[in-house]
Amino acid sequence: MRYDLVIFDNDGVLVDSEPISNRLLAAYLTELGHPTTYEDSIRDYMGSAMHRIHELVLERTGRRLPADFDTTFHSRVFDAFRRELEPVSGAADVLEKLNADGVPYCVASSGSHERIRVALRNTGLYGLFDEQRVFSSEDVGRGKPAPDLFLHAARTMGVPPERCAVVEDSPLGVQAAIAAGMDVYGYTAMTPAAKLARAHARFAKMAELPQLLA
Repeated sequence: MRYDLVIFDNDGVLVDSEPISNRLLAAYLTELGHPTTYEDSIRDYMGSAMHRIHELVLERTGRRLPADFDTTFHSRVFDAFRRELEPVSGAADVLEKLNADGVPYCVASSGSHERIRVALRNTGLYGLFDEQRVFSSEDVGRGKPAPDLFLHAARTMGVPPERCAVVEDSPLGVQAAIAAGMDVYGYTAMTPAAKLARAHARFAKMAELPQLLA
């Protein structure tokens, strides 16, 4: 394989969480007086760290979200994850193949450490990671689309950016990977391929990824 490290986004790439979290985010923002559809949430917030949601709402409305917004939202999301969350089809197979081939990998997500762990545990994927291979936007000052998270993951794993591949499903994530100087592979199962046009390559099924990385 031509890469020394494969960095996976979590939501929408390893776990099928985007439909759940964006449904709940749209409902909660609407409840708070910021009318938001599911489609709005996907367009504006998919792949974002929580601080970006606060910033966009403040910028658009001049009103701040409640101080307990993150806590309440995550509580609702985690409850739904425990009931509904499934792994992305084929994700476990890709991770197991990388393990078998001796290719290091990690997860670097805009979500909190707690969210990443809840998601991976509830989908049975957590056993394919260890604590040293889980990175969150909480670890850095700026989330995606800034490159900070991917650069932090690569630095911690001891791999130069140019030897890293990133697997992403959001335009913000693609932008962050490019800014980090990494090749990025756009997963189009949920995101229209045109929105990931800047990716090094695009694919619609996880089974296609190993060949692209080879």
